[in-house]
Amino acid sequence: MTGLTIGIDGGGSSCRAAVADKTGRILGRGTAGPSNILSDLETSLVNIVASAKNALSDAGLSPETVSSVSAVIGVAGANVGDYGERIERALPFARRRVVTDATTALQGALGDGDGVIGAFGTGSVYNARRNGRLYGIGGWGFVVGDQASGARLGRDLLEQSLLANDGVRQSSPVTRTVMAEYGDDPERLVEFAHVARPNDFARYAPIVFQAAAEGDPVGTAIVKNAITSIGESLDALLWPECDAICLLGGLAKAYRPWLSERHAALLREPKGDVLQGAIDLAIKFLREEGNGAA
Repeated sequence: MTGLTIGIDGGGSSCRAAVADKTGRILGRGTAGPSNILSDLETSLVNIVASAKNALSDAGLSPETVSSVSAVIGVAGANVGDYGERIERALPFARRRVVTDATTALQGALGDGDGVIGAFGTGSVYNARRNGRLYGIGGWGFVVGDQASGARLGRDLLEQSLLANDGVRQSSPVTRTVMAEYGDDPERLVEFAHVARPNDFARYAPIVFQAAAEGDPVGTAIVKNAITSIGESLDALLWPECDAICLLGGLAKAYRPWLSERHAALLREPKGDVLQGAIDLAIKFLREEGNGAA
């Protein structure tokens, strides 16, 4: 073992890694492609390893050092079936621990403190720590979950654009913009949707928020529907004495102005992001090894 560890944030749009020593000093960072293990396990494995090797290279180390370091990997879907175990077995690190992205998000935002987090990127997930005990909801993937995620926002926009094209719903500037992208041909839009991955849908999320900010009725309705889902999920985890909610991920800032007053009153700035949470857990993992933990 090298006395180094790698923290990895396996996101649906990209995979980020950082290599650190046992003092927590960051030596190098690396990125790679998406790592949605529920959508594409094999590609996710490739990108997780690639991000780690890129971080090692950035630290001035051989990429082959990957086989002699420990690592903590946070990925969506690690809590579903045996996906987490399959990833853990297949990775080349000397020691590895796979956790959910909710776990790394919570650690990044709150450190070792109590509170509730919601993380919104390509996917979405919630977690809480109360008196040291962890509670999580969501993170079930795009097909049956990930409400308020970038992928769901994009998917909803395409659905509403098709409904407007069919005359079922009123069109709006944003639905007309979407249909124009596909040459006003609904069949082309449907062809895209049938082969699209979550990160492909997520690229429409900024368009939804921009439309909502401009008062577009379709964009506004999509964001309000997402906020209702966020409020329900936060309420499922909150307790009377809880005084901290942190929103994380690429969509966190966009959602803040739409939150209800009672949730906004509990908002706190996160101590760090999801990658920082993965780094913190990776350092703890490395120290466990130094203390003789299995």
